[in-house]
Amino acid sequence: MGRRWQDGRGELVVHGGATVPLEIATSYRARTRGLLGRDAVHGAILLSPANSIHTFRMRIPIDVAYLDQNLVVIAVRTMKPGRLGAPRVRARHVLEAEAGVMEGWGVRVGVRVTVEAG
Repeated sequence: MGRRWQDGRGELVVHGGATVPLEIATSYRARTRGLLGRDAVHGAILLSPANSIHTFRMRIPIDVAYLDQNLVVIAVRTMKPGRLGAPRVRARHVLEAEAGVMEGWGVRVGVRVTVEAG
């Protein structure tokens, strides 16, 4: 299931949950920059392809959801700044958002999400 997203904006649709503004980061530069240096996040950011992240030089704690090739959530973690996340072998994409928001959106293990590029 190859996906050909490009850097830009869109929406994250959580099946059985919320629709959230989404920033899509697919280029090396956009994925590397991610949420570094930001004080807040409006919605979420999708890093693709990715199977691990770090929070070095981040200013805020974040929620991290690891997605498999079918966009099913395989793990959700909250990470403080200055941490290195363990790689997830089955993960193909990573969602990042401000700490505490993913639970309210319904993002949890086993839930499928959809990315609607805008």
